[in-house]
Amino acid sequence: MQTKKLHKDKVNIITLGCSKNLVDSEVLSGQLSANDIDVQHESTQDDHNIVIVNTCGFIDKAKEESINTILDQVERKKDGELEKVYVTGCLSERYKGDLSAEIPEVDAWFGTMELPLILKQFEADYKQELIGERLLSTPKHYAYLKISEGCNRTCAFCAIPLMRGGHVSKPIEEIVAEAKKLVSMGVKEVMLIAQELTYYGLDIYKKRMLADLLRQLSDVEGLHWIRLHYAYPTKFPLDVLDVMRERDNICNYLDMPLQHISDNMLKAMKRQITSKDIYELIDTIRDRVPGICIRSTLIAGFPGETRQDVEDLKAFLEKARLDRVGIFTYSHEENTSAYELEDNISAEEKEERAQEIMEVQQEISYEKNQEHVGKTFKVIVDKKEAGRYLGRTEFDSVEVDNEVIINTDEELPIGEFVNVKIDRAYDYDLEGTVV
Repeated sequence: MQTKKLHKDKVNIITLGCSKNLVDSEVLSGQLSANDIDVQHESTQDDHNIVIVNTCGFIDKAKEESINTILDQVERKKDGELEKVYVTGCLSERYKGDLSAEIPEVDAWFGTMELPLILKQFEADYKQELIGERLLSTPKHYAYLKISEGCNRTCAFCAIPLMRGGHVSKPIEEIVAEAKKLVSMGVKEVMLIAQELTYYGLDIYKKRMLADLLRQLSDVEGLHWIRLHYAYPTKFPLDVLDVMRERDNICNYLDMPLQHISDNMLKAMKRQITSKDIYELIDTIRDRVPGICIRSTLIAGFPGETRQDVEDLKAFLEKARLDRVGIFTYSHEENTSAYELEDNISAEEKEERAQEIMEVQQEISYEKNQEHVGKTFKVIVDKKEAGRYLGRTEFDSVEVDNEVIINTDEELPIGEFVNVKIDRAYDYDLEGTVV
């Protein structure tokens, strides 16, 4: 016979990795809360008895962070501070068998699509009617909006399809309903996320439907900014640019991971695009949406990368002058096609190449930011830190891009928009005064 607990469970969810994981944690929080279970996200208090670690398994550094976090929580359990430790997310999906043998103290392991099974641990029901309902872990004025799951691409370096499966689009009406719900909660900006935005609709509508989705989202009253993340460059649907140009609340911002520019590397990475195609696509995007901010990510140290490939990448940055760039060092991932290649560049050399490439981009970023001095921008106020307000323009996404340091003697409501005249510019930030 089961004995009743003398206390009510209190759950803390720890999220690692990308914004897609964050959305999963928010949905899990919403389901637990709807089942009358006390839940918090990344609480700094030690008043919970159960921890759920939502892991990342993307690259070596992320896997190491996930494992260390699990071990930390297991230690807390051994010390009597926790009753249960559950693990979900990409690392758990990919290595569940190995990890459960190595860390038997974890009470249960779950894959990326096993939310109902997690709820069963709490004798809770998955509430279908709660689709789109989440407990936001972001500040209430912005949120991530996931439009699909999985990916059908076969990039040589990427293990995401192994962990998230094939591409599955959400129906447009479901996404629009979720956006309306977010707006009713105070959200003014949504960041559209997926493993691959531009594939959206091909599975359920038999054609690319991102432009149609954007039109309907743009009509949602109270949604001030819509931002596009993770757009694959191959077969990019150009009608998206027309909608972006026509609609004021779609940010002139595009996050398009390119990974490399050398034809040798693009072919080895199985990117299905050439250097010439990339240059032409960037020209087309800028021609159709003048003033657009293009963000990209690159990979340094892929197997077989030569010094000439690195020089080509630096020359590309000088010529294309992308607005925002992030860079990863190559991680040798099991069961990807690149795993069959020799990982022949040392970790130190990968880091040196990444630094060398980013130094080129740092100078470009500084020069581009200097062009903003004297101009006035609409800025959303994100937070107050060390006595001053920090915000972003439409050309900057959360955490990964520039911030605007806002100088004012007035109290500014967090989440509101203000006009800021830029007085100074730095490598990656702007500073200005409310006008």
